[in-house]
Amino acid sequence: VQLQASGGGLVQAGGSLRLSCAASTTFSINVIGWYRQAPGKQRESVAVIVSGGGTNYADSVKGRFTISRDNAKNTVYLQMNSLKPEDTAVYYCYVRRYGMDYWGKGTLVTVSS
Repeated sequence: VQLQASGGGLVQAGGSLRLSCAASTTFSINVIGWYRQAPGKQRESVAVIVSGGGTNYADSVKGRFTISRDNAKNTVYLQMNSLKPEDTAVYYCYVRRYGMDYWGKGTLVTVSS
């Protein structure tokens, strides 16, 4: 599965960004979503959609971020509102399919205070 992420950038605290991830296929995907890695920290799950349509969010982004999926476009989105400086990280699109993990190239999100 090939993943192409876009939408990162520089935004002031309180602002919004939308990330997009286009997948080469969404057939038989078990999990699709977003992880992030801040400088000096481990990569962490931000928001994912699991098979069946359920969503899981990190506690730190609940109420601010929304993950959605457009099956016709094989694309998953992450709408990020009320951004905080601590949201600054490289955001990675992620897919799990047939027990294998796939990662897109990261897109940098920088939130200035």
